[in-house]
Amino acid sequence: MATRLPARPLAYLLLAGLAAAALYLGWRQPPVSAAPQTERTPDYFAFVPSMAGTRPDGKLTQSGHDQLTITPELLYLFDYYLAGLGEQTLEALRAEIRRELERRLSAGAAIEAKRLLDAYLDYKRALVDLQRTLPASSDLLQGARQRLQAMQQLRQQFFSGAEAAALFGASDAYDQDALARMAISADNRLSEAQRQQRLQVLDAALTPAQRNERAAPGRVVNMEQAVAKARAEGAGDNEIYRLRAAAFSPAAAARLAELDRAEADWQQRIASYQAQRTQLLQQAGNHPGNASAALQQLRDAGFSAEEQLRLGAYEQ
Repeated sequence: MATRLPARPLAYLLLAGLAAAALYLGWRQPPVSAAPQTERTPDYFAFVPSMAGTRPDGKLTQSGHDQLTITPELLYLFDYYLAGLGEQTLEALRAEIRRELERRLSAGAAIEAKRLLDAYLDYKRALVDLQRTLPASSDLLQGARQRLQAMQQLRQQFFSGAEAAALFGASDAYDQDALARMAISADNRLSEAQRQQRLQVLDAALTPAQRNERAAPGRVVNMEQAVAKARAEGAGDNEIYRLRAAAFSPAAAARLAELDRAEADWQQRIASYQAQRTQLLQQAGNHPGNASAALQQLRDAGFSAEEQLRLGAYEQ
């Protein structure tokens, strides 16, 4: 069975720092949908090059009365497309999601799904503002609890109680479990035996699906360690693809291969930029301000506006 990674941003930030990558890789293998799927041509995702060779995530279902069945799979579909932000504008991605909903669902169900898409995008924008207003906390556990509670309260502005439960209930349960584990690990009053006993109680309360999701980050880490070892031993791209496809799925392996290529391209451009930047600053000598225009031209020549936001980390 292919590995399915959970889309749980808060929990992953707390547990392993892997959520950002896991969310967009398309490794989930959701249950088969009752909604019909349309065959796609190989260049279907040409409008987002990094999605080449993959297919939309999320399996949508509806009742026999033209009624959308609301599940987290809807968010998986939305997030799959939104991963292309930067390669395409938000409006282009929104339009493509709407077309996908129309392809998969009947007219009435598609209308409902598109309404939820608009609400979800508004919610994601509001989350950005929320992050700015949350008070800083030196207590990681307390800060995480406050963030989860604030997110849950914020959803009330965009979704009904039933909609929020259907869309976010599973991820909230995952996050609550992560917080409980953090609290146990941080409690210095517990002996190691008591700590393990309380963790086992939490383990026993998990469903089989939840256990599989909790184990997924470890499987990803183990696989990438195996990939690094295989590369060190001379394995080529085809061998790495087969290794990953056997552990996850062919679609996930293709996505990871594309990420490998994107990372290699990024590192090459960064190395070139750093070398040219150093040369420009040396030429400016004691007047680095004289090089500001040339430096900006260098950035514009090698990086998009979105990519330039990341350059600060490489200019130390």
